[in-house]
Amino acid sequence: MTTLKTEGLTKRFQGLVAVNDVSFSMAAGEILGIIGPNGAGKTTFIHLVSGIILPTSGRVEFKGQDITWMPAHRRARLGIARTYQLIHPLENLNLIENVMIGGVFARGLSLSAARRRSAELCAALGLEDLERETSRLTILEVKKMEIARALANEPEVLFLDEVMAGLNSDETKHLIGVVKSIAKERGMAVGVVEHVMGVIRELTQRVIVLEAGELIAEGPYEQVSKNPRVIEAYLGGAA
Repeated sequence: MTTLKTEGLTKRFQGLVAVNDVSFSMAAGEILGIIGPNGAGKTTFIHLVSGIILPTSGRVEFKGQDITWMPAHRRARLGIARTYQLIHPLENLNLIENVMIGGVFARGLSLSAARRRSAELCAALGLEDLERETSRLTILEVKKMEIARALANEPEVLFLDEVMAGLNSDETKHLIGVVKSIAKERGMAVGVVEHVMGVIRELTQRVIVLEAGELIAEGPYEQVSKNPRVIEAYLGGAA
């Protein structure tokens, strides 16, 4: 079942076309890779589908509903969540309180319900000692906290924006397993923006490639990685 799709999605910033006529879809339970060189429009694309910014033209649909002009907080209530490249925990809140933000502000839960939900999510992701200050968390724990905060919104679509950045190989392998479990057990569509091709190959079932804001290729990683245009634009001549 198609959960999220776009048709001709375009965003112009004065003379710059950041996203140009992009059409794609995501299905429940699917892990989709979103790749492309720096400046390709990947994060802008996530901004558009999550409602952080609105498009110049085109259409965004969630489960058949037109949400093109819907603001971000309403899309969050519908079930679209995301993480951010640069994670900024609220330093005056501890680990579980940072996770609770997703349930309180995005889902509208009471504080007690949000705390219960957040504790369950932290346990599922292997986060312990939930009253810790965020300054005491490891990089991996901060990444998990950000994912838990997004999951507290109870989404049906989750975008992970370079969530593996800064992790060592063992931590990356562990988090790949976490993301696979999230998609399988919760039946949600997961979009993964990532520069490490080994992660994309291991984690995703399908990949879309952006270059200069345009979708230039789509398909399984093994197919996309052999596409001459992708090799030239992104992989530097080697798949």
